[in-house]
This record gives sequence, C-alpha cells and structure tokens, in this order.
Amino acid sequence: MTRDTKRPATDGVQLALLTNRLEGIARKMANTLLRSGRSGVLNIARDFSCCIVTAGCELLAAAESLPIHVLCGPDLMSAAMKSFHPELRRGDAFLHNSPYHGCSHPADHTILVPVMDDVGIHRFTVVAKAHQADCGNSEPTTYMGSARDVYHEGALIFPAVKVQRDYRNIDDIVRMCKMRIRVPDQWWGDYLAMVGAARIGERELLALGEELGWQTLEDYSRDYLDYSEQRMIGAIRNMSGGRAVGSSTHDPLFPGMPAEGVTIRAEVEVDAQSGRIVVDLQDNPDCLPCGLNLSEACARTAAMVGVFNGIEHTVPKNAGSFRRIDIRLREGCVVGIPRHPTSCSVATTNMADRVANSVQTAMADMADGAGLAECGAVIPPAIGVISGTDPLTGHRFINQLFLGFTGGAGAPHADAWQTIGHVGNAGLCFQDSVELDEMRHPLLVHSRSFVTDSEGSGRFNGARSMFVEFGPRGCDMDVGYVSDGTINAPKGVRGGLAGANSKQFKRLASGELVELPGGALLNLRDGETVLSYSCGGGGYGDPRTRDPELVRKDVREGYLSAERAQSVFGIALDAHGEVDVARSAALRERQAKGA
Repeated sequence: MTRDTKRPATDGVQLALLTNRLEGIARKMANTLLRSGRSGVLNIARDFSCCIVTAGCELLAAAESLPIHVLCGPDLMSAAMKSFHPELRRGDAFLHNSPYHGCSHPADHTILVPVMDDVGIHRFTVVAKAHQADCGNSEPTTYMGSARDVYHEGALIFPAVKVQRDYRNIDDIVRMCKMRIRVPDQWWGDYLAMVGAARIGERELLALGEELGWQTLEDYSRDYLDYSEQRMIGAIRNMSGGRAVGSSTHDPLFPGMPAEGVTIRAEVEVDAQSGRIVVDLQDNPDCLPCGLNLSEACARTAAMVGVFNGIEHTVPKNAGSFRRIDIRLREGCVVGIPRHPTSCSVATTNMADRVANSVQTAMADMADGAGLAECGAVIPPAIGVISGTDPLTGHRFINQLFLGFTGGAGAPHADAWQTIGHVGNAGLCFQDSVELDEMRHPLLVHSRSFVTDSEGSGRFNGARSMFVEFGPRGCDMDVGYVSDGTINAPKGVRGGLAGANSKQFKRLASGELVELPGGALLNLRDGETVLSYSCGGGGYGDPRTRDPELVRKDVREGYLSAERAQSVFGIALDAHGEVDVARSAALRERQAKGA
C-alpha cells in the first residue's frame, strides 16, 4: 500500500471518523443479510459475517462479525480471488467456499466483490459470508464429522468461482447449486441476500471514494492498520510476558480418531519487550480421516481468537494488529494446512475451539489477570441440523437450529458470557426463538432452561449448562450433531473448576431414555424427543475467593444450590437466604486447611 508523501498522516479524529464510516458500511451489509436471508440460520441465528478487505488483501473493517469467519479467512480468500482472476472488472462477483483456498469450511458460502474505481483500479474487496442451511453434503448436515474425505463429505466446492459478470448471474453456477442443494429455493434466497449485501458494500464504498477521494481512503487504510499495530504492541508490552504450553482434548467421536481422543497443544510465547506473540501449533497430530480437520483459515483464526481473548480487549482486530501475531503451522496437520481431499467439514467449531482454548489457557497460566478458562465445546443436538419433510406442505426442510448453547469461560475480572455458543463466534450468534422455530418447522420444543450446579466454579464462574428437549411434530426428523465435551469437560484455570459435560439422550415414545453418542445423524420418529445438554464453561480462580454476595445471588436465582454454595464456594446462607458471615468464614478456613 503506497502513500502520497505530500500528504500528512491521517490525524486521530479523521481515523476515528473514517473507521466508523467503514464499519458502518459493514453493518449495512450485515443488516441486509439479516433482513433478507431466507433460512433461519441467517435471519434468526445470524450465522454470517460481512467485512471490507483492502486491495492488498488485508482485513480492514469487520464490525460485529464472527471471529472464526473474519480474522484470517478474508485475507486468504481475497488473495485467492486475485490469483485465479488477475483481471478484475466492476460488476464481477465470486462464490468462494474452498477450505483449501482460504475459506473456513464448505458450508460458509462467501460472496467476494472487487470494488473498482471509474478507471478500473481495484480499491477494496467486500466480503459477505453466510453459513448455509445445506451445502450439498452426502448427509443432511453442514457439519459432517464422519466424512472420510471431501468426496465422502460431498459438498460443492467453489474456489473463487465467478458467479456474476456485469452484475448479472452466471446461470451455469446457479443451476449447479440448485441441483445439488436439498432446499434450492431457500438457498436461492440466501444467495440473493449475500449478493445484495455485497453490492450494498460496493455501492457505499464507491460513494465514499467519490466523496473523499481514493487516495484519502488509501492513506487512511495504511494509517489505521499502522495505528492498530501500535495498539497491539502497547497491549503486549503491558503483559508480563513468558512462555507456556496449553492443551485441550477433543472427544473420540469418529472412526480414525484415537481411543483417548485428540489432544491439541499450543506453545505460546509472549515477548513483551518486542511486542510480539508467537503461537506454535506444529507439534500436533496429522490430519484425521474425518471431518474435524481445520482449514488453514480456521487454524490461524482460532489461534488469534485465543490471543485476543487474553489481551486488552479494545485493540482493533484487523490486519494491522495481526502483524504482531506469528502463527506457526505445518502442512498435513489436523490444526494446520490441509491437503485436498482432506475433509474440513467441521472446521469452524470443534477442533478450532480446542486451539483457541489451548492458547487462552496457556496465557492464563502465565499470569493471574490474563487469558481465559476453557470455553465449552459444541455442537449438541439443540444446535444441530434438522431435516425431513413437512407433513402440512409436503416440502422438504433443512436448517440448523440454535435452540440452546452456553459454553462461556470464566474471565480474570468477570463471570462468563453465558451464551457465547463457542469460542469462535464470541456470542454473536443469536439463540433461536422457540416460537419462530415451531412456526417454521414441524417440531415442538418441550423445555429449555439453565441447569442448576453446572457452572465452572471459580472466583469468576464459567457458564452454566443449558438443557433443551425437542422433537418432531407429525413426521420423522433427522438431527445431525457433533457434540464434543461429553468426555472432556471445559477446564478451569488458576484453581477454577471444570464446567459441566455435554450429554444427550433420546426419549422413546414409551418414555424410556436412551443415552446417545457424541456424534450422530439421529432419526426421531413422531412422539420421540432428543434431550440436549450443552457444555458449561471453565471457572477462573479459586471458588473460595468468590465474592460471597455473588454466591448468594446465584442461589437466589436458582443457578446454584445452597449445598453446592457450601461445599464448593465455602459460603453458608441463613434461613432468610442471606450470607452467614461467621459460618462462611469458618467454612472457608476449614476448606483451605483441608485443600
């Protein structure tokens, strides 16, 4: 990126104003997707992201996008687009979902639109990425953990394929998608929403370039990324520094996985003096013959998520701050750079969470006040992919539910964000409305609630588990899920305790409960239900140092039993539900001596 040396550096006020203008454009794009997307995974759950990338393939503005979508992938996808299509023209649009060329996983269809000025110079790329209700997998799920390779997985792969020319669709590509996707009209609506979002971003950037001049925007982009890098350096220099190894273990869900599960290691070095953080993921197992392997974009992004969870939170998340993070990967590694035809069907969630958890717990080990505990694992049945035939309309349905998940980790200075979902989406996906899900699909939600005594206890608590029971109404229904954390609960740090494990059961029409495995394509008949318990989150710090008033409030709300308040937190309550100060002090002293 070049600078007009005759112009002064962008001042702080202009940096702030232009940053808000660019982020405002990203929000307009997101609002378009939210309001015009056809599937529930978009217009209820908000599983999408919109961002702006420079012509030099550097992430500039992402507003409230999902971290696992945008921290690294847009740079890689934009570079792939320019490599495959060196001659870009105004009116072009590209469909991209290849995990081998910068996308997160095949279910995240992405529209890339190059923003070209009036003389044909490429100025920016706008990116609209949206998780699909169906992407052509051989089984009706967008998280096919059992896939032996991409051929078994079956998803349509588009490595930056041109889908519009001169603002008109290339119908050959559209027909391919409609022939392979189970709900073609629903996909078509979501496709139009993505293209509309990208075109709004293009329109707004063209107007901004005309208003301010392209050189002003180029100077701003360079200065803002430089400013973000300096903010990152400052945040790292405020840390104590050091080196630690974090680890996190994924359950053995599928054939080809070791019987003890897969432990992911992250070696983290914080060099406070030079303002640099190194995350080394090379000492990890090779790619697995299942769909849990990470794409390069997800491996890099998951490590970055762990880093940003461990530092001062106001540092801008863009290509400038990324310059101070070195991510070391190797080819052919389960959390590295996959080779085709390795399946990366579940790349955004399960193993990516194990990377982020390893990094943020390693940072917590370096110093009290840094890092996070482990976030809970996904994907329980309550956020699985449902499919079947609606008995009222005779039409096929398929969609991912977001009915119930928590998973938030205890932090150094606060309790968990309860509904973070998983560490990679940072709480930005919404929980489904029960009423809307029941209106759209032939299902009935029997119960949804937090689970008492399921938190990761600590000075600051991890999230509680969430329970959901649901089933089909008047038909059969398949539920595809990949529920990690049934064996390996989310760990606490610095004396904090683990959160609750996930678990799942099938309730037969007779009322009998049958325990279910962690990963399955479950068939439910009319009258049967699935019981889904999401993971809690790990706690941060010794529970016996928790503020007694916070313990009292948790008991009052029903989140914590009085018995657990005594046995774990060392807090006794009187007959009126108030803290018995003398008994509590004695309890904590006795527990400390017995520890």
